[in-house]
Amino acid sequence: MNNENLFAALKVAFPSDWDSVAIEADWTYSWRDMDHATAQVANLLDSLQLPAGARVAAQVDKSVEALVLYLATLRAGYVFLPLNTAYQKTEIEYFIGNATPAVVVCTPQNFGWVSPIAFKAGTQSVFTLGADRTGSLLERAAHCSTEHTVAVRGADDLAAILYTSGTTGRSKGAMLSHGNLLSNALVLKEYWGWKPDDVLLHVLPIFHVHGLFVAVHGAMLAGCKMIWCAQFNPQRVLEKLPQATVFMGVPTLYVRLLAEAGLNAEVTRNMRLFISGSAPLLIATFNEWTARTGHTILERYGMSETIMLTSNPYQGERRGGTVGFPLPRVDVCVQKDDADGGTACAVGEIGGIQVRGPNVFSGYWQMPEKTKEEFTADGFFKTGDVGMVDADGYVHIVGRSKDLIISGGYNVYPAEIEGVINALAGVAESAVVGVPDADFGEVGVALVIAQAGAVLEPTAILQTLKSTLANFKVPKRCHIVTELPRNAMGKVQKNVLRAQYATQPPIHNEPMKQ
Repeated sequence: MNNENLFAALKVAFPSDWDSVAIEADWTYSWRDMDHATAQVANLLDSLQLPAGARVAAQVDKSVEALVLYLATLRAGYVFLPLNTAYQKTEIEYFIGNATPAVVVCTPQNFGWVSPIAFKAGTQSVFTLGADRTGSLLERAAHCSTEHTVAVRGADDLAAILYTSGTTGRSKGAMLSHGNLLSNALVLKEYWGWKPDDVLLHVLPIFHVHGLFVAVHGAMLAGCKMIWCAQFNPQRVLEKLPQATVFMGVPTLYVRLLAEAGLNAEVTRNMRLFISGSAPLLIATFNEWTARTGHTILERYGMSETIMLTSNPYQGERRGGTVGFPLPRVDVCVQKDDADGGTACAVGEIGGIQVRGPNVFSGYWQMPEKTKEEFTADGFFKTGDVGMVDADGYVHIVGRSKDLIISGGYNVYPAEIEGVINALAGVAESAVVGVPDADFGEVGVALVIAQAGAVLEPTAILQTLKSTLANFKVPKRCHIVTELPRNAMGKVQKNVLRAQYATQPPIHNEPMKQ
């Protein structure tokens, strides 16, 4: 049988000169280095005699070695589970308890609290990995062979699980196969014109689709160099842009770069492509970027369950406020809701976006009923996003169902935050809504009703949330209110709240945390 392991395809795409630079970071890594390092970690995993389909969970800082861990997991045929570095103890307990990984890799400083959680959930091995190339993972792997035969896997075999927050507070693990990931990467390689002489300036985190799959797979399939930044720093980006040809970012990063006086056409003279995604790009940002640099940002649309679905064209008109056209082999339809019979929307008519294609995931980990609920009888996945297709075929995302907030490129689900707030002493009820923000795209605002006789302090509520939830989930403002607007059925009218609090004074920017 043909080996459809994603790593096998990536390795075949290595350039002929294995001693050329693959990744430039604090250290320089050749393609030979990447092959040897992934072989050593893969051999370490194999030595553990893990069961078939074993999950390898990683909550580590961004580093080339963290990328090696991902690639080695693919190489050995296991399933990679990346976890946001901002997640706190309660969140990690859920993810590890739900996914039951055989291996957990965490930072050295977190080993003390992560390891008890992992062992309690039945994890076989816990390793550490520091951003400075320290930790037990590399210490153990250093004793392993640099030769490794890539595990044989089929297109439908599971390659990764990405957790996406659920509207009820229960996160869902989207199961992505080797075929899902490779098919999308091959399409994007052609659609975006990846070439061997490209240089990707990589500034995104590697615990979600954008940074780990879209960016890395594109560069590796092209056999081109990556300039690796552990964190986003606008000054460093401006320093490195003249050496790069491709840049990917969330809208917040483009806003931060536009705030730099040094951003101009000269700095971006060698660039061929700027890509934005993970959150809506404000038209003002789109236009200002073109005016300052002479480049038009290419906006695309995707999600954890599907990787990329649509894209503005590489050759052709990139329209601000749209996410372009469906990618080759991807079917996108806009449907009226069930009350209207589930029929297709006309051109320009708004409805629910549904998608189908080889990139679409197989379902949610250990949630067969939820999986069944989210797919139509003819195999379309209900994205939960609301949009329309215009007369020229461009897809517009006009809103999101289920009250999803996308802040700085991260998905934030109000129900999860409301659950935490409602559990606080003295709280009767809460509602969290997203409001526009020029920097983050959207930010959360919490409206809280106190119990009779209780005195609540907004600052104290926000501080409690910061100790409980990842920072990107914490609302930027909190207001104590006496009531919430409701419809005739008693449901809180969040559209009214969004309109009301969108007119409040602007929110001061905070440092971007990846």
